[in-house]
Amino acid sequence: MNVVQVTGKNLITQFHEVPQIIFKNDPNYTPQLRPMIENTFNPQKNNKFKKGDACRWLVKKQGEFVGRIAAFYDSDYYEGYNQPTGCIGFFECINDKEAAFFLFDTARKWLHKNGMEAMDGPVNFGENFFYWGLLIDGFQPQTFGMQYHPPYYRELFEDYGFKIFYKQLSYSMDVTNPDLPDRFWKIAGWVAKKKEYSFEHFTFRNQEKFISDFIEIHRQAWSDHGNYKPVRFSQLKNMIQDARLILDEEFIWFVYHNNKPIAFFMMIPDLNQIIRKLKTGKINILNLLKLLYYRKTNTITRCRVIVLGVVPKFQRLGIESGIFYHLKKVMLRKSWYNDMEMSWVGDFNPKMNALFKSFGAQQTLTHATMRYLFNREKEFERAPVIN
Repeated sequence: MNVVQVTGKNLITQFHEVPQIIFKNDPNYTPQLRPMIENTFNPQKNNKFKKGDACRWLVKKQGEFVGRIAAFYDSDYYEGYNQPTGCIGFFECINDKEAAFFLFDTARKWLHKNGMEAMDGPVNFGENFFYWGLLIDGFQPQTFGMQYHPPYYRELFEDYGFKIFYKQLSYSMDVTNPDLPDRFWKIAGWVAKKKEYSFEHFTFRNQEKFISDFIEIHRQAWSDHGNYKPVRFSQLKNMIQDARLILDEEFIWFVYHNNKPIAFFMMIPDLNQIIRKLKTGKINILNLLKLLYYRKTNTITRCRVIVLGVVPKFQRLGIESGIFYHLKKVMLRKSWYNDMEMSWVGDFNPKMNALFKSFGAQQTLTHATMRYLFNREKEFERAPVIN
């Protein structure tokens, strides 16, 4: 058994083909988009390289590649933790502890060489909107950007020594459901019509204004939490440009109080419903045309909420309900959408979890961000709860 660092086109191709071995008989699996992954490892596309680095490997057993992993770190991520913490991601492996541990060891040694004292995973070398956490409950077709893993992955992680740093809970609901609590809609209508509040959906034409407003909301809503990581303007702009094909302007909402941004909501169509039809993450001209065709013919019936944030001063005032009041009108007009997944909320955020449950949402998935401390004598601590 040996590990090979991924360099050059041939090994990059092998890196993307490993999941086909793992999931060839699993109908729930959806291939990840190759361009999206390759942009993650491109310093020209990923600003995380300005304050960090990344490396990836393949493991070969009996002449075949049977697993892969990536390791990465950046100062924006590990600042605020009790120790410098790097990450691993894009882990895929056959059910073989020797191969999996070989990959974990390789990533750990590389991170330690670069000054890290712990590693989190499986996560992404980017924002936590996409490809974040180990699936531990809800083994079903995932929405776009959500990770899917076979059940045995949890055993591989835990047997190596990883522990759950925090759980990530996802919910499902139909915002047009007439059975949602009456109190919810009364509050929603009351807030939505108050003169000091205004609700605007995103437009590409004014995207720079909205990006700046999001950064301000994000700073106020999350900066007091120990896991807060600032978001850069350029990162968001690049992400929007890369995702322009799947974004719907009416699925992204901002709330203003006397013209100052106070809340943000973002939902995306579940592109995985199309990718599963393509059966590949490659984006060539033919697949791009197919994707556009399926997009235009309303093949996508599910959407995914990836961010909902309200600045602290305006929390518990029904602002979230006001957003759903406006969103309901959109969903009634686009009636082919019949499911909304809200993914994900950390178990360290009890207020947001309680809020989703108050909407009548049902928890459907659990992912977990796992942590491994290099010093095995050090006491393990879970992510602190937001008060």
